Amino acid sequence: MFTNNPNYSKALYIFCFIASISPLLGSASALFLGIAFALFLGNPFEIKSANLSKMLLKISVIGLGFNVDIMQVLEVGRSSIVLTIVSITAIIGLGEILTQLFRLNKNTGTLISFGTAICGGSAIAAMAPVIKAKQDEIAVALAIVFSLNAVGLLVFPWLGHYFELSQSQFAVWSALAIHDTSSVVGAAAAYGPAALAMATTIKLTRAMWIVPYTALAGVFWRSEERASIPLFIIGFLLAAGINTWVPSLKPIWELSYEGAKALLVGTLFLIGSGISKKVLSQCGWQPFVMALILWIIVSSVILVLIIDGFIK
Repeated sequence: MFTNNPNYSKALYIFCFIASISPLLGSASALFLGIAFALFLGNPFEIKSANLSKMLLKISVIGLGFNVDIMQVLEVGRSSIVLTIVSITAIIGLGEILTQLFRLNKNTGTLISFGTAICGGSAIAAMAPVIKAKQDEIAVALAIVFSLNAVGLLVFPWLGHYFELSQSQFAVWSALAIHDTSSVVGAAAAYGPAALAMATTIKLTRAMWIVPYTALAGVFWRSEERASIPLFIIGFLLAAGINTWVPSLKPIWELSYEGAKALLVGTLFLIGSGISKKVLSQCGWQPFVMALILWIIVSSVILVLIIDGFIK
């Protein structure tokens, strides 16, 4: 009935989105509800929901800053410089090796590696014009990353509890190993409030490295394109600063933070509804297996280093 009547399908889609924003659904439930809707009924607002999800994600991340101490952000950035440079460079290097082994298109392999190393879709979008990637190469990389994000959002909290990770350990692991900011925040929110605050801070601090690494890529590709720090990261920093330096309005900041968390869950529904049969068919088995192997190696190594105390 819903597939034959577009109005019913649209109404149900809107209802699911509203339910996702309400306390009825959690992060993983909203994401997989979106995926199920797209696969079985089709997304009736495919273009609009894609654009809306990007906007709402940025607003949500900025709102999460109202629960973060700006001094903590600065300390994380200062203390993790060496780890960030080493890990990003190592992941991109490993990705290049796997790209050669699987004989993938160079641009596709680079986009997948860069998305895995820094922050998923945002990193891919920033790198694409620098290396002059074609639209189909970008689509494949994004489809694979979004698919693995969905898996990470569901699997990481379960694995975190299985290995008895503390909230701070899980925050570090999810921020370094899950591709996209949205799934990092969703997984951390499911794990606990302390994990959410810390994981968001680490992930966004890491995202700032988009600029130097795309600049370096521009040198190798002899490209004039340059990336800039995404504005939502600046917004997050401003929100964290306001929360820290204007404590008298704490109730307002707490309300903004709770609203941002609810909005994020709705955003995950929109993101999930973008993973259609068409998107999955674009992946192909070689790029997907390459990305999966890269992700498993990265996640496993980081987890072992965290459990052994090498990464704190």
